[in-house]
Amino acid sequence: MDLKLCESDYRFMSVVWDNEPVQSGKLVELCNQRLGWKKPTTYTTLKKLCEKGFAKNEATIVSSLVPRESVQAYASEHFVEHTFDGSLPSFMAAFLGGKTISEEEAAELKRMIDEHKEG
Repeated sequence: MDLKLCESDYRFMSVVWDNEPVQSGKLVELCNQRLGWKKPTTYTTLKKLCEKGFAKNEATIVSSLVPRESVQAYASEHFVEHTFDGSLPSFMAAFLGGKTISEEEAAELKRMIDEHKEG
């Protein structure tokens, strides 16, 4: 399954992820408040994402079928692969771009790197 979402679909799914399970009528309200969408836009997007396998709408209760973390991991990997030829160090250098990070952030990144090292 292709886990790529365009920006508007990701924003819609964020509303679902943040509120699931959610009644479809409440989802319309939330999308109006958070995204400025009208009812038809919400239902059109919901139908499309149900057809693609990202969400389900059963008995007017909407929930996700794909975790947010899976979509984020897919998008991140795709971005690094296509923008930095798959080089995580190149991505990190560009991302940091002269910024500083806290000791806690540095320790967390080191811990994550250590967890994912080969061997």
